[in-house]
This record gives sequence, C-alpha cells and structure tokens, in this order.
Amino acid sequence: MFRLLCGALVAVVITGSHATAQEVNITPDTASASIEINGELIQIERIQDTSHQLTSEFTKTSRPCPPFCIHPIAAAPGVSTVGEIEVISFLENEVAGGTGLLIDSRVPAWFAKGSIPGAVNVPFAALEETNPYRLEIIKALGATQSGDGWNFDNAMQLTLFCNGPWCDQSPRSIRSLLAAGYPAEKINYYRGGMQLWLLLGLTVNTPNT
Repeated sequence: MFRLLCGALVAVVITGSHATAQEVNITPDTASASIEINGELIQIERIQDTSHQLTSEFTKTSRPCPPFCIHPIAAAPGVSTVGEIEVISFLENEVAGGTGLLIDSRVPAWFAKGSIPGAVNVPFAALEETNPYRLEIIKALGATQSGDGWNFDNAMQLTLFCNGPWCDQSPRSIRSLLAAGYPAEKINYYRGGMQLWLLLGLTVNTPNT
C-alpha cells in the first residue's frame, strides 16, 4: 500500500474542455476534464443518457445507524468541506501541480468497485496510530520529522472522501491525520463521496480494468 501511495505522487496534467454539443455538461461552460496520469488519459464527464438511473447499492436510502449514520457537513474544525466542482478544481490545480493528493479512504474492496479518476487508495485504517507503516505514509505525504514532532510546511494538500454522507471512513482518516499533527488547513473533506459522484453521473474509474 505504501508503494501504491508513493507511486501516486506524480505529476498530473489536467485540461478542462469547454461546453460542446453534448447535452449533459459539468457546468454551463465545462463539458469535461481530461486528466493525464502516468501517461494515461482519463476523462471526467457526466453520463449523457438523461434517463439513466442508479442500480447499485448506492440506491439504498436507509442503512442501519449505527454504523451508517448521517455525518455533519464539517469533519473537524478548520477542515474545509468541498463539493464536486471543487474536487475537479483540486485535480486541475493542486494535483496537477504536484502539491495535492486526492485520497479514497475506503477499504480496498470498495475502491476496487470504482473510484474517482485520479484518486489513490489510502484506507482509513492505514492512518491509525496502530499501523506500523503510518509514519512512512505521513512522510510520503511530504511531512518531515523535526525532533520529537513533525514539520508540515511542505506537506501536500489533501482531499479525502469515502462512500458519502453516511460513511465514516474519510472522517476517521481526517481525525487520524489531525491527531498526528497534520494541519487542518491542508485538508479538504468531500462529504458527498461516491454517493453524490455517482448520483451526478460523473465518470468512475475502475482500477486494473
């Protein structure tokens, strides 16, 4: 998993394409975003079939709570909550510039079913203090050890997500990062997660396919 994270810290080039003749755009002025990661071009756009409906487990409305409770809009004090446009902009700017990372905090089995293009899988448990490789992950995010603590001046900007407003995996990751000293201002929380990403018909990348 550590090798996977390190391999993801590469330059990403994203170019937004303006509205074309297609019917379903991302915004009135943006039809899609083209992303190049490790020489592979990924396109983020919306499903063009206006009659399309969700048919997966993301159609459920009433998961048992606990554990699947509705989470507040803010994951933690000082952490910014963002939406889909901001996630795409984060890919265009921070990830493309090598200063940011989009993190899918879900367990690998969920990640394998499909994720946001450009995301890397860092399961929430990997950031917990009990993980012996946690320090290496924090270093891979750009932090450096300073005495008994950490220096986060050059640490990456992060945007974390999981399955949606009923999923606690990205909030748990965020709390673990904050407990390690990661600055709240360097962390974003995409609360909508895969639930809203799929609901809006945005492109999903299935790893290894």
